[in-house]
Amino acid sequence: MYDEKYTKYKNKILDFYRKNRRMPGYKEIMTLVGFKSKNAVYKLINKMVDDEIIDKDSNGRLTPMKIFGQVPLLGLVEAGIPTSVEEDNSKFLSLDEYMLGDKKSPTYLLEVKGDSMIDEGIREGDLVLAERRGDPKDGDIVIAEVDGGWTMKYFKKKGNLIYLKAANRNYSPIYPQYDLKVAAIVRGVIRKY
Repeated sequence: MYDEKYTKYKNKILDFYRKNRRMPGYKEIMTLVGFKSKNAVYKLINKMVDDEIIDKDSNGRLTPMKIFGQVPLLGLVEAGIPTSVEEDNSKFLSLDEYMLGDKKSPTYLLEVKGDSMIDEGIREGDLVLAERRGDPKDGDIVIAEVDGGWTMKYFKKKGNLIYLKAANRNYSPIYPQYDLKVAAIVRGVIRKY
């Protein structure tokens, strides 16, 4: 596959994702890029998987991996007293690698509803990046199912006692009556201004 054509096809698929908030299906990809066969789509998808642009699960479902590309890292900005800083154009940062690291564990975004984590700087409407893992440490922010309902809170452990704690004084700690399952650990917060 020629690099120029491949880049064009890849961008059409990622543009579809940005516009529709979901990855296109095989038939939709055929239409997007003008292919006549699903075999050609299959080869394109495998190339994108090999390049770690998208991921494909065992059911063939596609998820984006590298949608941001690289952004120049210019240096530091002072959030206190203004100081002079020299611009450094030599470094680039991949937002995907920054947010996800080298981990290959399943990661997903969730939109925040409510204000129970406001003192941690997590506001309603923010997106949290959650890594699907069930082995939290005391103080981790987790996505958990507690007594049949889902929530995002601090995971707290004192001896054998496990509970969830909000980052807002208006909310009481949650002590599970029956069951507590941690589904994911929050790794980052994304807020758009």
